[in-house]
Amino acid sequence: MAVVIDNEFKASAEALWEILGTPDRIDWVPGVTSCTFDGEVRSLDLPGAGAIKERILNHDDDARILEYSCFESPGALESHRAKMEITATDAGCRLHWQAHVKPDVIEPFIKGSMEGCIARLEEMLQSST
Repeated sequence: MAVVIDNEFKASAEALWEILGTPDRIDWVPGVTSCTFDGEVRSLDLPGAGAIKERILNHDDDARILEYSCFESPGALESHRAKMEITATDAGCRLHWQAHVKPDVIEPFIKGSMEGCIARLEEMLQSST
């Protein structure tokens, strides 16, 4: 099973991609205090939760697609692969964000984290218009 979030934003696809398409940008991720990116691996620090490492699998500026996989985390995560895709709409843009995780028991945590990110993105994009 996958965690899927489809969200419409009243901002341009370019404005959203400017945020999501920058792998070391973390101001839209609640709880993350630092990030480094070496061109392939993104290392995130979450105080209280620990360090997470994600491999960027696909970064396509033209199609506005970012695919990544978490390969190191302090929890019981067995596998994780996610894809974000931004498409332009008449009213702004749509983000389709899908994450496949194992074990399934982690899905509620992942979904909550993704929903927190969506709320933060809404705030950021609203304040920039």
